Amino acid sequence: MLPGVDEPLVTRMRPFGETVFAEMSRLATETESVNLGQGFPDTDGPSSLLEAAARHIREGVNQYPPGPGRPELRAAVAADRRRRYGIDLDPAAEVYITVGATAGIASGVLGLVEAGDEVVVFEPMYDSYAAVIALAGGVRRAVTLRPDPAADGRFTFDPAELRAAVGPRTRMIIVNTPHNPTGTVFTRDELSAIARVCRENDLIALTDEVYEHLVYDGAEHVPLSTLPGMAERTLAVSSVGKTFSVTAWKTGWVMGPEPLVRAARTVNQFLTFTANGALQLAVADALRDEGDWVLGQRDALQAKRDRLCAGLRTAGLEVLRPQGTYFVITDIRPLGYGDGIELARSLPHTAGVAAVPAQVLYDNTEEGRHLVRFAFCKRDEVLDTAVERLTAAFGR
Repeated sequence: MLPGVDEPLVTRMRPFGETVFAEMSRLATETESVNLGQGFPDTDGPSSLLEAAARHIREGVNQYPPGPGRPELRAAVAADRRRRYGIDLDPAAEVYITVGATAGIASGVLGLVEAGDEVVVFEPMYDSYAAVIALAGGVRRAVTLRPDPAADGRFTFDPAELRAAVGPRTRMIIVNTPHNPTGTVFTRDELSAIARVCRENDLIALTDEVYEHLVYDGAEHVPLSTLPGMAERTLAVSSVGKTFSVTAWKTGWVMGPEPLVRAARTVNQFLTFTANGALQLAVADALRDEGDWVLGQRDALQAKRDRLCAGLRTAGLEVLRPQGTYFVITDIRPLGYGDGIELARSLPHTAGVAAVPAQVLYDNTEEGRHLVRFAFCKRDEVLDTAVERLTAAFGR
């Protein structure tokens, strides 16, 4: 311990220790378990993407790229956004490259939220949201997503609760769709309710769209910025990791009106400065040329979702079927458990499987105490092994 200092970590970050994802992955390694906790694939992206990155490295693209990102990638992001959603962005001023989506989210919140400002989030939430709001000195206001029994357990929110969460100090709302961890893809009607609250209260929207390509059963990803009155108040974030199964590449981007992008850029230049230039060039090519691979990956993941959901039901869990992302939420109460943390910490030892307790992703932890998240972005044989172990462990 440092002399005269009981705890050197700043007060606002003391609630944030080792993330649950790191803890579950560590337990999986220690127990040689099947890791269905952390959301990373166990196969690589398209070979052309990998070969292009290696080629650019060998050709000498190994020094700092421009701070805002390689112009080739900024142009490719703008072209992709225009082609798929009809959104027109100036790649020089309205697209900015970051070290993954997490850095984009962090720079957006830190650049746009003052100390004491309130930020509305939908829970359960990706864990970095809470941490970066704390770093900014902001205050979280959570709106809970709950499963709708009439819609196959699809998670949604009560618009009245959303309106009630907004007050005079509210500055921003963070919208993650497709949503991690519930797998909900917000409908146009749900997004319209969010947009109405933003317009009526002059709020900034920060949208986390990293799973935008991973939507199933014909669901449609609708960027919030395409709704009336939202283009000028939305900072959108996406990345290459989930789209092309290269989560370690940490290459993302923020998009939106120049003043909002400039705010994120001003902060990010003192955080990570810039991202790997060789990878940026490879991603630019893939955004243009690998659309068929992305569609094939989406279809493969839909099949994996169905495979794991069926297996988890066989093992005795209640499955809340997702519309998108890498993840499926389950209700553990049919197994006789009521605490997801207790079950998740025991599973590696008792069943040889790692999962993530959803309650750590809630401010209102009782809402998610009985829920556990499993990832299905794994090889079929890995999913089958996990199901066999769970079924054996619970005597089904």
